[in-house]
Amino acid sequence: MTRPHPLVTRARSLADGLLAPHAEQVDQGEVPVGHLREIRRSGLLGLNAPKEYGGAAAPGAVVRETAEILAGACCSTWFVQTQHHTPVLTLAKSEGPVRERLLGRLASGELLSGVAYAHLRAFPRTPVRATRERGGWRFDGTVPWYTGWGLNDVMLLAGVTDADEALFAFTEAREQPGLRPSTPMRLAALTAARTVSLDLEGLWLPEEAVALRTPRETWSATDRLKTVNANPAVFGIARAALALLDEEAALPLHTRLTEIRDRAYALVDSAKPHEHLAERLALRTRAYEVMQAATTAAVVSGGGRSMLLTSRAQRLAREALFLLVQGQTRESRASHLRSLAS
Repeated sequence: MTRPHPLVTRARSLADGLLAPHAEQVDQGEVPVGHLREIRRSGLLGLNAPKEYGGAAAPGAVVRETAEILAGACCSTWFVQTQHHTPVLTLAKSEGPVRERLLGRLASGELLSGVAYAHLRAFPRTPVRATRERGGWRFDGTVPWYTGWGLNDVMLLAGVTDADEALFAFTEAREQPGLRPSTPMRLAALTAARTVSLDLEGLWLPEEAVALRTPRETWSATDRLKTVNANPAVFGIARAALALLDEEAALPLHTRLTEIRDRAYALVDSAKPHEHLAERLALRTRAYEVMQAATTAAVVSGGGRSMLLTSRAQRLAREALFLLVQGQTRESRASHLRSLAS
């Protein structure tokens, strides 16, 4: 029998010993600094970082499994830490000086990063503009969603330039001249992840802070290929919900879930990113359907107790609603709506 990857073992230990036992309490408050401290220490923040910078350069299967484990244990904690992996990957491909300044510190967990780039998917609207100013870049506009405020050390911020480029740069995740956060939002799920909007009015960042500058359409095309795949967190939530059912009720849903998961992951591992797009989207939608069936079954099984805010089934059902819209694009939304209509 193959031994699990050390990071999978650490993720499971954190999930069983710390995250899951406190998930309902966290859901009604905020992600504790102590949870993130243990994640920093675990090496999980260096999951996809290059080994020469202290990371694990873990295979895709390990990345997916750790995401499933953490999301199924405490989705709020998972969501804060999952933001970190995009900045790491962006820096790993960057040729700017910011790579040497930050990549090792992000890989080690010394720094925790958030992201502010989902608004790029709103094109042709451009919620955030980046313009040349004083040898650097000025950012103006509104970031509608930023997760981890008060928990992250730095953020990767994106804007669209006058030349229709997507420009990504790092700054400290704190209030500063030109950057003002809203109060944390009250959401139906994952309020604990401390999501705010960011008002940008003349935030200036030096050229040395830039990690990526590429034609916006090039970035969008790559992003669209990523968002057609099923989200591992969906499988994590579904499995956590199925664990609340008796074997007879869980077995048919577990069989469907395993079939979808195996095929979705096989396509990620064996096919080129631009291949089988329709099937990938269909599998993404089917994964949502099984997740919703599993969380609904958990609520039904729990009866009236499921309406208590201390109910695990009810928390998982709300987190499932969140995952339906997280990372959504026009294409994925249209595909999901077509499936629901049929």
